[in-house]
Amino acid sequence: MRNTFFKAAGLFAVAALSLPLLFTACQPSTTKSGLKAADFQVEIDGKQNDLYVLTNKNGMEVCMTNYGARIVSIMVPDKDGVYADVVLGFDSIGGYLNNKTDFGAFIGRYGNRINQGRFTLDGVDYQLETNNFGHSLHGGPKGFQYRMFDVKQIDKQTLEVSYVSADGEMGFPGTLTSKAVYTLTDDNAIDIKYEATTDKPTIINLTNHSYFNLTGNPENDVMGHVLAIAADYYTPVDPTFMTTGEIAPVCGTPMDFRKPTLIGARIDQYSFDQLKNGNGYDHNWVFCPERADSLPVCFVFDTLSGRTMEVYTNEPGVQVYSGNFLDGTVTGKKGIVYKQRVGLCLETQHYPDSPNKADWPSVVLRPGETYKSHCVYKFGVMTDDCLKACKEKKCCEDSTACTDDSTCCKKDCGDCTKKDCGDCKEKSTPCCKDAAAKN
Repeated sequence: MRNTFFKAAGLFAVAALSLPLLFTACQPSTTKSGLKAADFQVEIDGKQNDLYVLTNKNGMEVCMTNYGARIVSIMVPDKDGVYADVVLGFDSIGGYLNNKTDFGAFIGRYGNRINQGRFTLDGVDYQLETNNFGHSLHGGPKGFQYRMFDVKQIDKQTLEVSYVSADGEMGFPGTLTSKAVYTLTDDNAIDIKYEATTDKPTIINLTNHSYFNLTGNPENDVMGHVLAIAADYYTPVDPTFMTTGEIAPVCGTPMDFRKPTLIGARIDQYSFDQLKNGNGYDHNWVFCPERADSLPVCFVFDTLSGRTMEVYTNEPGVQVYSGNFLDGTVTGKKGIVYKQRVGLCLETQHYPDSPNKADWPSVVLRPGETYKSHCVYKFGVMTDDCLKACKEKKCCEDSTACTDDSTCCKKDCGDCTKKDCGDCKEKSTPCCKDAAAKN
């Protein structure tokens, strides 16, 4: 099934930009995105907050801040070379301090939910602080997204953020020393490498919570984005968004994104209880255990702007959240009101409530061990010829990419997506069988 995904995703192959990126502390008083450094330069919890800027020779720009180690803006060109900001956020630090949002944040200690905030480790029962339907979500009411990170400039392309979480913070055991290194590569990827160590056995699940909108205008929702996910299975949830413990097949359901599909095509099929429970997509997808980390696990394409984004990770899953609970009560950058489904989150992770699921990939970290997690968000664009060919499904069998001189995209010749659900299951890949065995 992994090959099926990549053949299908070839319909929307990326024409990657190639000029080098430079990651530097914010020097201009006003950035390309319109952010002002002075609006972020305040003291929070006894530490100085600031704004940091990434630019390249092509004019691409990324801004970050200490508070929650948040990605504040990402300026990305469209197919016509017009730049726009493709993540949700605020124009000043006040917006982040006054709104309980996770826009762009470093999430920890435990991304996603832990049932009732309870788990047992080495025979010891722990009770975490809870903040969502009686569960612990994203580390509790004051997770890493609401903490001040130390920032160190490594070089012009690299920024290191770090935070030490005290033993007992939000109920978690052990003093956890965590860091993330953000590197802007020459192929327009934001490469995030997480590491952490502990002085007591603990649990950990770090991720990034950026809300992407590749149109560059969050007055538009993301229902017109095309999404592909290299996953045959997902973890269903109950009405409180807690995983049921099942690993269910996507085949024959609105959860099937193995072939590139409009996000809005099936999102309101509330006769499917998982979409009703999640008020849309707010679920963890399960990746093939044998997949290569060098291949993308998710692909997003905006048909309006031609912008694309690929996601790479070594994590076993990804939480896909379609911004269902944005409700027009938050006003973001440039005075734009963030209405329902104007942002898409792709949070690479271990599965929700893994501390209470012995047969799921472990999230336990012990003294002497180093936790490592890797996530890459890679941006690109498509040419007009490629966009037209993909939309009209006029594809060539021998074309492998959408480049400046191509007139079509690679043909989708995947097996599973062209058969009915019964055939798909009968001809399942070893990956499918392995995942099914976990049920």
